[in-house]
Amino acid sequence: MTRSELREHVFKMLFQIEFNEAADMPEHLQYYFETIDNVKEKDREYIQKKYQAVSSHVEEIDKLLNEAAKGWRTSRMNKVDLTILRLAVYEMKWDEDVPEGVAINEAVELAKRFGGDGSSSFVNGVLGRLAKQES
Repeated sequence: MTRSELREHVFKMLFQIEFNEAADMPEHLQYYFETIDNVKEKDREYIQKKYQAVSSHVEEIDKLLNEAAKGWRTSRMNKVDLTILRLAVYEMKWDEDVPEGVAINEAVELAKRFGGDGSSSFVNGVLGRLAKQES
């Protein structure tokens, strides 16, 4: 799988945390992997590792998002946009294999594909503000 495809699977898994109890997630994740056709073991490991890494940073990520998204709190954000932002912020701050620009671009592409009409602009704006704050 390409990195973009892997990222999409991580996004889909992260999206589930908005609707499920933490204790139920291992079962949901196992089922999710059963629905992916022809997934190689290395891809499965990558997806699961990144999902767990992002999940473990949600509190920190949400704090950063609440600071960067002027007039928006994570509690009010569209769940698709919030999930995309969480993944992108993780990649920008903690994933040394993903350049900041790539994380932002990939997030905007996910927003175009899965979000609403204004999602890509919103995601781009929040991540742009966050990138400026960090530099």
